[in-house]
Amino acid sequence: MADEPVVWMNDALVPLDGAAVSPLDHGLTVGDGIFETIQIVRGEPFSVTRHLARLRRSAGGLGLEGLPDDAELRRAMAAVIGGNHLDAGRLRLTVTGGVSPLGSDRGEAGPSLIIATAGLPAWEAATSVVTVPWRRNEHSAVAGLKTTSYAENVVALTYAHDRGGSEAIFANTVGALCEGTGSNIFVVYQGRLCTPPLSSGCLAGITRELVCEVVEVDEVALAMDALAGAHEAFLTSSTRDVQSIRLVDGTALADSPGPRTREAAAAFAALMAGNLDP
Repeated sequence: MADEPVVWMNDALVPLDGAAVSPLDHGLTVGDGIFETIQIVRGEPFSVTRHLARLRRSAGGLGLEGLPDDAELRRAMAAVIGGNHLDAGRLRLTVTGGVSPLGSDRGEAGPSLIIATAGLPAWEAATSVVTVPWRRNEHSAVAGLKTTSYAENVVALTYAHDRGGSEAIFANTVGALCEGTGSNIFVVYQGRLCTPPLSSGCLAGITRELVCEVVEVDEVALAMDALAGAHEAFLTSSTRDVQSIRLVDGTALADSPGPRTREAAAAFAALMAGNLDP
């Protein structure tokens, strides 16, 4: 087993080729699930305490009960990383509503747990983003939760890719800058480093949270045109770290990477180098 990819299914390591999910699993039938994507650094999941805390916040928001305790989740993650001999990469921890009736009602079987790994995407130092015509609903029942219901993101990201972008950027229902499909956004606007507040409907990203702790950031609502008018801007995520934005809808920003982006990237890199669970 050690020589082939392995994943964690519910309570054991299994070969990737032999892993199977029930066709009645609620994560498959209705997208009833939550997940965390965690960067593997020097053979360890980075900032795992914060990721597990957010997983439990998402579970609470979704009413998903029966998650294994943190110690068990940590053991399972370590088994998957060790079983795949990984020093670097990404780990995806997914919890679904488990086997359930066809429809929205959740069954009584309890949740399904899946932990898998993959390599890190080969992100460029600076990227292009595309604003999309659809809106994040900051009043949604699942606003701010990291759920597996990603169909909206798939459509938006395809739209961005078709227009030369690596990420799609959403406004919320009042037209304020919100987030990407899998990232948070920071802009230098009128001399201030700003990021949308959580009340905008954006996800409470772990990298976003850490960047806000290591450099000075204003959490403030901004109109969408603040992005195109920004002097510099960057994305954060658990796989991108801090990534400069070069183009917005095909128009170059004035500075990429600018001094505030370089400052944030350096501060985050120093944090990661010194503490794997900040």
